[in-house]
Amino acid sequence: MHTAAENDEEAPLLKKTPISPEFKINNSRLYLAVFAAILGNFSFGYSLVFTSPVLPKLQSADADPRLKMDESQAGWFGSIYALGSAAGGLGAMVLNDKIGRRMSIMMSALPLTIGYMLLGGAINLSMLLAGRFLTGLAGGMTGASIPVYISEISHKKVRGALGSCPQITAVLGTLVLYALALKLPWRWLAIAGEVPAVLMVVLLVFMPSSPRRLLSLGKERKAENALRWLRGKHYDTQVEILVIQHSINTQGKFKVSYLATPGFYRPIMISVVMRFLQQMSGITPTLIYLETIFTKSNVSLDAQYDAALVGLVRLISVILSTLLMNKARRKALLYTSSMLMFLSSLALTMNSHTTVCASCNPSNVSASLDYISNSNGGNVIPLISTMVFIFGYSMGWGTITWLLMSEVLPLVARGMASGVCVTVSWLTAFMVTEAFTYLLHKFGLYVPYLWFMVVSVLGLLFNAECIPETRGRSLEEIENYFRTGRTFTIPTVQ
Repeated sequence: MHTAAENDEEAPLLKKTPISPEFKINNSRLYLAVFAAILGNFSFGYSLVFTSPVLPKLQSADADPRLKMDESQAGWFGSIYALGSAAGGLGAMVLNDKIGRRMSIMMSALPLTIGYMLLGGAINLSMLLAGRFLTGLAGGMTGASIPVYISEISHKKVRGALGSCPQITAVLGTLVLYALALKLPWRWLAIAGEVPAVLMVVLLVFMPSSPRRLLSLGKERKAENALRWLRGKHYDTQVEILVIQHSINTQGKFKVSYLATPGFYRPIMISVVMRFLQQMSGITPTLIYLETIFTKSNVSLDAQYDAALVGLVRLISVILSTLLMNKARRKALLYTSSMLMFLSSLALTMNSHTTVCASCNPSNVSASLDYISNSNGGNVIPLISTMVFIFGYSMGWGTITWLLMSEVLPLVARGMASGVCVTVSWLTAFMVTEAFTYLLHKFGLYVPYLWFMVVSVLGLLFNAECIPETRGRSLEEIENYFRTGRTFTIPTVQ
């Protein structure tokens, strides 16, 4: 039993123990805001792989003559999405700073809805291409805006997990598309794609703008209200407001001359190269032409069911990555991702290698594509290896690349720089998709798979030498790391 004197001695100690602001946080509204935003990523994932089940139908013998595609037209139908996304990234580069992250996300619903209307009601190839371009435009806008919005409204305790949510919902969108394609005609797939876009706009109307953006505009009262809405009514906003304001004051307004300083060009270059390597890995053509690849690989199951299985594996891997995001180091997940992508690409390269090639037998160009067609029982190696490739990609390069981009880009240039990253990413995706189509029909799958294998090694080396570990760091600490080149620690704000 404690004596009165002992209690009197302990009382001052109890009074000196501060209550951490994190214990007062209520994340329920933050999660709602994130959910509203990532519906745009659901639409992105859905629209990206729209060609996978649709192209085989538009190239079949019983296709509508007005819409029937040859190989060249099919290639454009698949790759023009990336051009639209690049244009969307450029647009977001301006819109993010002019109207804000939240409004940029909402505006993406306009080209998306028009694009799906053109696809669903298409009576000629021009409508199909225009619809595909507009859905890509929306994807580029959301890709440049959503990660930034989420990183700026989240606190560091949950930012890692929430930062991977865009990738989860994008993967879920692809899986839903694959599943619906098993039952719905392709025109109805376009109509169904409009539903999440409408829901996104309705929800985002009630969500707050980024507190960091509001403070950068000098709207302190609105920033404080937005932060309290996101953290809960019992949260003391003053400390976080002061830290954000200190970061803004330290940087000032963006000037082109800042790009010559390491605090700016290093994080921007890291983000750009990461997005470049992400697309060079071949993920976009793999997802766009998944059913076509499985058909040419002579896998055991029907191609559309193989695609659905890969979509399921991709979803599981992204969920696993999310669970590990705040427990495992970012760099460790990227190492694991690169190794799995390398091993699976090696297996696919070896499996697809053949002495027969199109250039060796000009009279039969398809010989190199049907390199295992003499197998009576089909082949499971391409299916399993593709699953491993997708699993590895989704665990690291598919999720962490988006998260790191939103974490390392300097606050004052984040809207512009994220647009540049997305534009570079999708211009790369367009070139990779066009190159993949050419190499596929010229040499078969062997050369593209060899290329994917080499890129996975480059990604591993880049991670080892250039990417910093950001787990558990606030955005302001990460900015200070690049600004000083020495430490994550920032000065105490009085």
